[in-house]
Amino acid sequence: MNNAELEAILQKARAPERSEEFFDVFPQQVVRQLKRAEVRSRHVERRWLPRLAWGLVTAACILMAFAVGHWRGQVETKTVASSDILQNAKLIRETLAMFPNRVRAIVCDKNGFNLVLSDHNDVPDSTPIYIRVCDGEQCAAFVTFSGQEIAMAGREVTVLSDGRGGIILEGKQFVWSSDERMAMDKGLKIEAKALSQL
Repeated sequence: MNNAELEAILQKARAPERSEEFFDVFPQQVVRQLKRAEVRSRHVERRWLPRLAWGLVTAACILMAFAVGHWRGQVETKTVASSDILQNAKLIRETLAMFPNRVRAIVCDKNGFNLVLSDHNDVPDSTPIYIRVCDGEQCAAFVTFSGQEIAMAGREVTVLSDGRGGIILEGKQFVWSSDERMAMDKGLKIEAKALSQL
């Protein structure tokens, strides 16, 4: 069928005849059908929203359960992993470069990471010393220097290093040596070493 044939058919066709009554009733029918369609769509929305809400709540519960399980499994290893960061040569070098001759200690304990700075540029250049102390379940790690005082397991101790690379921690009624690996307090587990690779 070409355009000419289609046009001929359309010109022969007549518009349907409608009574005046039809034109009075037709708008009301259209409005009624639109209202029915609106009610049906609301009904569909009402069924859809609770399903979505329950789905989101279920997904959130599963994610929380996974996070709690993962967290509980990582509690013990988290302290070890975060204190291992203090053995990172680049971290220590960059921290010392930001505060030349002022860093007394970098501390990682239950409160997080702390930087202990001197008020003056009086911390001598020396080999950094890594110390890890566990008192039962509580562990803390330090990077400090010979001659500095640190608060360790509830006591103040002075960190000293000898010419052979040995490390000594001494405080009031407390002494520990890396050579002897003995502490006056048997409940403490101490690890100390010089970070000479900086």
